[in-house]
Parts: sequence; C-alpha cells; structure tokens
Amino acid sequence: MSKKDQQQQRDLFESERNFRLLVEGVSDYALYMLDPTGVVTSWNIGGQRIKGYAPAEIIGQHFSCFYTEVDRANGNPLRALRIAREHGRYEEEGWRVRKDGTFFWASVVIDPIYEDGKLIGFAKITRDVTERREAQLKLERMQQQLAESQKFDALGQLTGGVAHDFNNLLMVISGSLHTLKKAVGDDPKCQRALSAIEGATKRGASLTSQLLTFARRQSVDPQAVDVAERIDATREVLDTGVGSAVTLQLEVDAGVWPVMVDVTEFETALVNLVINARDAMTGGGVITISAHNDTPTEADTEYVAISVEDTGTGIAPDVLGKIFDPFFTTKPIGKGSGLGLSQVHGFAHQAGGTVEVASELGKGTRITILLPRMEAANAAGEVDAVETSGSGTVLLVEDNPDVAAVSTGLLEQLGYTVRRVASAEAALREIELDRIDLVFSDIVMPGKMDGLGLARHLKAVRPGLPILLTSGYSDAALNVRGDFPILRKPYEIHELSRAIAKLPR
Repeated sequence: MSKKDQQQQRDLFESERNFRLLVEGVSDYALYMLDPTGVVTSWNIGGQRIKGYAPAEIIGQHFSCFYTEVDRANGNPLRALRIAREHGRYEEEGWRVRKDGTFFWASVVIDPIYEDGKLIGFAKITRDVTERREAQLKLERMQQQLAESQKFDALGQLTGGVAHDFNNLLMVISGSLHTLKKAVGDDPKCQRALSAIEGATKRGASLTSQLLTFARRQSVDPQAVDVAERIDATREVLDTGVGSAVTLQLEVDAGVWPVMVDVTEFETALVNLVINARDAMTGGGVITISAHNDTPTEADTEYVAISVEDTGTGIAPDVLGKIFDPFFTTKPIGKGSGLGLSQVHGFAHQAGGTVEVASELGKGTRITILLPRMEAANAAGEVDAVETSGSGTVLLVEDNPDVAAVSTGLLEQLGYTVRRVASAEAALREIELDRIDLVFSDIVMPGKMDGLGLARHLKAVRPGLPILLTSGYSDAALNVRGDFPILRKPYEIHELSRAIAKLPR
C-alpha cells in the first residue's frame, strides 16, 4: 500500500472517528440508527438525556417502545418506516414515551440509509419540543381569547347603539300608554288593544335589556343579594316554568356568601338557565340548581358558584363555542330568541364574574355562574321606597322632544311642576335663574357636557340638590359606579315615583 493510500485511510478513519464523537456528543437531539426492521443499533447521549435509556438498555430493542400504546396499536411505528422507505424521508410531530412512562412532544425525522442500492437501516433524529408546543398553544389560546373579546366588543357596540334609539322609542310608547288608559275609560276593546301594546312594549324592553346585558353596557343597580334567599324566592316561578315533566331540585349550601349584583339581572339569568335546561330535556328529566362558595387556588378572588345542571341531550362540541352569541339558537323557529344565554354571559361578566360550561352529549349540561364574593363593607341593604305623590319643581334635562313630552306628563301626574331644557349648559343657566327642587336628566346629551358631567358639576356646586339620571344605554353610564341613581328607560310611572322617593334629601 502506497503512502498516499495509507494517508487516505488514516484520514478516513479520523473523519469517521470525529463524526462518531460528534453524533455521540450531541445532547439536544436523539441521534441513532435502526436496522431495516426498526431495531435500535446505535445510541447517543442526546437519546439518553431525552428518552432516559442508557445504550445497554435500548440497543437491540425495537424503536416502537418510544410510541404510545395507541400509536403502537394503530401500527404507526411500521407506517413511519414504510413512508421513509417509499418517499425517502418521514417527518412528524407527536407524543412519545420516555423510559419512566412520562410523555413528551417530539419532532421526529427518519431517513433511509442505502449501501450499494440496498437498504441497510434508518437514521432517526428526535428532538423534545414540548416547551415550544406549550408556548405555541398558549399563544393560540391568547389569540382566540383576543378574537372572542374583539367579537363581543364589536357586537356590544352594535347592540348598544341600536338599543339607545330603541329604548327612546319604547319610552314614548310606554309613557303614552298610561295617558291613553285613563282617556279610553272602561271600553273593553280599547283596554284589550292597550294591553296588547303594553305587553309588546314590555317584551321589547326585555329583549333590549338582554342585548345590553350581553354587551355589558346595561345601566345596572347593584345591591347586596342573599343568593340562597333569591333562589328560594324564584322557586315558584321556576317550578311553573319547567312544567310537570321536569323535577326541579335545589342544593344550596349553608352559609353561601352574599354577592353584589343587580337583582333583576340575577333572577333573569337564573330563569334563562333553567328554561334552557328544560328545553334540553324533551322527554322530561331533572334540573338541579346548586350554590356553594368557591375559592380557586390560583386566584385571590373568592367566588360564589351558582350552577344549573340538567340531564338532557348535552351540547355538541361544534356548537359549544357559539352558545353565548346573541341570536344564536338551536331551538325551532319561534321557540327562542337566542338571547337567553347571551344575557347570562353579559350579566356574569358585568358583575365581575364569569361563566363556565361543562357538557357531554347524551349526559347533560352544567352551566356555572361565578360571582365575586361581596365585600363586608357593602353588606348593608337598602329598603325599597314606597310610591308617593310629589311636589316642587323638577328640572327635566332631555334633548329628545318626544321622550321629554312623555316624561313631563308622568312627572306632572305625580304632582310635580316641570321645567324642561335640552342640554346640560341650558340646565346650568336654568338653575341659576330659578329655584329647582330636583334634577332629572338623561345621560346622553348634545354639547360638551353630558348628563353625568352635569350631575358631577352640580354635586360640587350644589351638594344638597337631588339628582336622578336616566338612560336607555350609554357608555358614560358605566362610569357612574353608584355615584348617582340611574333609572332605566323605558320606565313606568310607578318606577319613576319609587326612584324619586329613594333620592337623598
């Protein structure tokens, strides 16, 4: 053998040695060889670090031991080798099993190795990408939450804008009904017609309220609510609503904490959940209403969990993500507005809580409202004021002339003298010129100052002047936070009377 051939042989040996050391020394990748049947023939330190096997433990074993039982039963290991042989390469990501039985998410590449045209085995590269996958899943969840938030915000802006004008229309209708009822006397035909109009108006107001609650733009009146007492108070209504084929059960723990919510919205949410549960059980069944205190380990906030569970058909996975969308319903035409669960969603989030859903096809559904525990400082309740006749001068601040005419009529029927202006600036001038006993102002106003700005200004310069705000919908109303009482539009004369009677004097 010539010196040149000897040098080439030494160089080849050194190159192979360096390559072997490189492969054996790589710790971030499992680099190993398989024979044509899938038996492990070599092993590096990366394989030991990632999969937990020492070379003596794994060389000679079939590589299918790295796969899950389900993958082995489905023939995935041999399928991977077949694809690598037929297509020249096999790549995938999936679950793999370590020696200790734990799982990791692996990025896998298998290449066939040929010598003189004959398959002599496979080169296999495996990388543990569990952390990357978890980060990707977390990002996808965040993007999904952002998309959901943007969807709800867009829907909220749309519904809020429509509701503002619609509630003003309902205010004109409902306010005029009170006058018409007195004018027509006892004529039965007229009374029936007015009753039908009144019923339609209340239904329209209810639908608008549900939309606004979903959009979290409803002007709410939070109060201290005893959860057990409220559930018990609505028991009769719920029993009537579910019918004789459904059994209603209550499982309310003793000592359930009070919550700070709008009573009407709370009861509406409970009724909506029970009615949906009833409709999910066409042949009858059991609805269980439960309430208990809940303190999540990962959060500082303490919650009261109120659940409504049925034994119905359950919710299909492809439908589950849509159930809180307004106007989405799986009920037949005419059987549901699609606003019940959207109201529940809006109520819970506006109250600072959330809604959780657990459902399995054929086994039923459980929907849970989580409401924050009320602070002890807010535990004192209020006593409802009785309806009273009024006296004195009310400054009505309302830019809509039709609504102003109706409101003026209601106030005058209660015994007040009414002065009406169309803007906050005009209201300030009127207060300077004459004696005013009460300010009753809409929140949405033309000009630089809205009704809330007017109320805050008057509170600073005239702290003893009673102020009542009203709104069909307003972003500004969300910032009141109990500073001033708000009467929702549309309102009736007895609601107006009670709201005025409760004002501090």
